[in-house]
Amino acid sequence: MIIRHFQIKLITILGCILCSTALFAQSYQKNDWQLAQTGSHVAQIQIKGSQIILQNGLVRRSFNIAPNAYCFDYTNLITGQQLLRAVQPEAQIQLNGHWYNVGGAHGQKEKAYLRPEWMKDFKAHQKDFSYVKHEISDLSPLLPWDGDRWWAMRKNAGTGKVLTLTFAPPADAKLTAIELRVHYAIYDDLPLLSKWVTLSNNGKESIQINQVIHEKLALVEEESAVVGSLQDMRKQQGIYIESNFAFNNAMRYHLSDQSLHWKTDSTYTSQVNYAYTTPAILEIYPKKGVGIKISTGENFTSIRSWELLMDSYDRERRGLAIRKMYRAIAPWTTANPIFMHLVSRNDDQVYTAIDQCAATGYEALILSFGSHVNMEDTTAQNLSNLKKIADYAHSKNIKIGTYSLFSSRKISEDDDIINPKTGKTGGTFFNNAPCFGSHWGIGYAQRIKTFFEKTGFDIWENDGPFPGDQCASTSHPGHHGLEDSQWTQFNMQKELYHWLNARGVYINSPDWYFLDGANKTGLGYREVNFSLPRENQRILNRQNIYDALWEQTPSMGWGFVPLTAYQGGGKEAILEPLNDHLEDYKQLMMQYYGAGVQACYRGPRLYDTEATKQVVTEVIRWYKDHRRILNSDIIHLRRADGRDWDGFLHVNALEKTHKALGMLFNPLKTPISRTVEIPLYYTGLTKVATLKVDGDKVEKLELDRFFKAQYTFTIPAESYTWFTIE
Repeated sequence: MIIRHFQIKLITILGCILCSTALFAQSYQKNDWQLAQTGSHVAQIQIKGSQIILQNGLVRRSFNIAPNAYCFDYTNLITGQQLLRAVQPEAQIQLNGHWYNVGGAHGQKEKAYLRPEWMKDFKAHQKDFSYVKHEISDLSPLLPWDGDRWWAMRKNAGTGKVLTLTFAPPADAKLTAIELRVHYAIYDDLPLLSKWVTLSNNGKESIQINQVIHEKLALVEEESAVVGSLQDMRKQQGIYIESNFAFNNAMRYHLSDQSLHWKTDSTYTSQVNYAYTTPAILEIYPKKGVGIKISTGENFTSIRSWELLMDSYDRERRGLAIRKMYRAIAPWTTANPIFMHLVSRNDDQVYTAIDQCAATGYEALILSFGSHVNMEDTTAQNLSNLKKIADYAHSKNIKIGTYSLFSSRKISEDDDIINPKTGKTGGTFFNNAPCFGSHWGIGYAQRIKTFFEKTGFDIWENDGPFPGDQCASTSHPGHHGLEDSQWTQFNMQKELYHWLNARGVYINSPDWYFLDGANKTGLGYREVNFSLPRENQRILNRQNIYDALWEQTPSMGWGFVPLTAYQGGGKEAILEPLNDHLEDYKQLMMQYYGAGVQACYRGPRLYDTEATKQVVTEVIRWYKDHRRILNSDIIHLRRADGRDWDGFLHVNALEKTHKALGMLFNPLKTPISRTVEIPLYYTGLTKVATLKVDGDKVEKLELDRFFKAQYTFTIPAESYTWFTIE
């Protein structure tokens, strides 16, 4: 009896715990910022005495402006985590070879934590840039992009508020005519802040800007290691940083970043690491420096960073937060036109491809690398001829673009990058590449602008430039020497991208240039894999999709489908003749379109028979019917391994009809039935969902306390099935 009574009581307790868990989960979902409507967390900047507070209910950053301006509070309001352990300068800048602190305060002795009562004893230093005033303004879009042309999921940039702190140089620094401003933007509806520095030279002499550290944070550590190097120890995972200074041809941000630096803090003497090698200071600055001179009346703007506070270590949730950030700060990355990659030998093939695009529902045509068009040819005859092609495409409601190579080519000894190690051309990242600051590079930018102005083309497929290569030339008109070559080249590239973005030109770029106007880059792939048999390509493409879409939206990456031979491979690798390989053609299209990813269908045509045309048209119609949910975020279900089913699930809590759309694939040579767990938390649904398999079969699903449902799917051999959730 005693044992039975204990069992009943234990079951009751467990039931209460599970019930409480379910109620907690539902309450959390209801208040989850990732599921909230726009306007749920409005940015505010409040003035309270000598304190300025930026907050939106998700993040708070607070400043004192006496005895100098400094940040003393950086709190994740979702988790309650305080990120700061000590006060730092608001920026550091090297001018004319001398380093200066911008703001900050002195006097904190214990660096493991900061008690508010200590701040009354903090002092300013006479050699630091000192606080003058503050201003509050509305947040402006990063770029003046027009979102109405490109089938974008989001047409407007995120909103918020901006705090600008103005600082004056120290009196004895001989820089009295300098005005330096530190800008902090806080976004609506995101635990996100952005920061950058501007400087104005109002004096009579030029100023050398050697380096600018626009952000410096003494962050709490996440690892108590008695021994361990700076490289080996874990960095702060409660904050995610991106900047608009990224390039490395990796097609992944964390490998492309050139600005994030973790440092040790020898003044943090109470850390447990005996060698004081804890990664305890975060600094953001261009790795190679700035190195430019600004003359009287000129202004300077530093790189800009975005700081996203994380509320989880879960890879999916962290990725969803980053994707939500991108839609707010760079809405042009949500544009996702349906395009073909044409390999053309003459104009007639272009006109035929335009007609095929219009007939099947495609929206854009890009003349691929290897085509007959040369956009660097700005002769009147060439531009006039290409304008006729563009006008014809537009008459069919088709956007048109073409390809241009910058790097991986040799122009001349006078115009190529001078390798600083050898003093000669060659041996750089692409062996030979032109310098953007050379006469040819400056002319290239103008030729690209002229091309788009005169022809009316809509898309630029840009291969390069790569500003990672510094140039040691002292005769190029665009830069003075090695020290300023990277900064100058990258800013010339940014100016061109900004010009194109403002004009409404869609940019396929080879690197992580999203924050300066690029719309899309590659998913990440090995090009020679497209010379493998089609069966291999099916699985490899799904792996590429699955792996790439953790931290980027479907519209941010392109894939590849070789209709004709590409870098070798036999007839088993290509799809031509298309009518002979309809099953593979449709499968590859459904994989990409089912992921919301546009692929480069590279070849001379979209269809060769009426049967092929019908297949292409049906797939495009299916994609357009489900476009909004297919362009929504992906939840990863199971990675393709060739051994069993694989798949992914699109989710969007703000959609009124389709809350989710799933794609399941069977690589095996026999049909399979599998019970799949469907995670529906991010749909916003709580108890019941309606499931439709392949668009018709209807089932009611009950969600468990963790917002998951189960269903047994039958997937055809070497094929796929799809379903929607309403």
